[in-house]
Amino acid sequence: MPAAPAPRPAPSDGYRRAIEAHRQAAPPSRADPAIAQAVERQTAAMRELSRRAFPEPDVIPDDAPAPIEQVRAQRRRQAAATEAAVLRRARQERTAREGGKAVPQPVALRTTA
Repeated sequence: MPAAPAPRPAPSDGYRRAIEAHRQAAPPSRADPAIAQAVERQTAAMRELSRRAFPEPDVIPDDAPAPIEQVRAQRRRQAAATEAAVLRRARQERTAREGGKAVPQPVALRTTA
């Protein structure tokens, strides 16, 4: 266990006097309490409108995958399906070349928008 740090030395009297002089010289806050309350009310109203416009989704169980993980899993499945189709096509072409048959025409895997 590491040793506790040494206590800080107390600030000098000159430092304390300078800090006190600064506090006394600083202008008092000129914020109007009514304006501060109005700002708080407006902020609360905006948060409520935002909550209504963009409601929180239902509680997601801890063991459920995050939406990004769902997308990644779907893309991995699509990539695996594409790879399998490419391998099947390559095998067909190789078999056709070795057997002297005509090479089958490619089949569209999917269309895009």
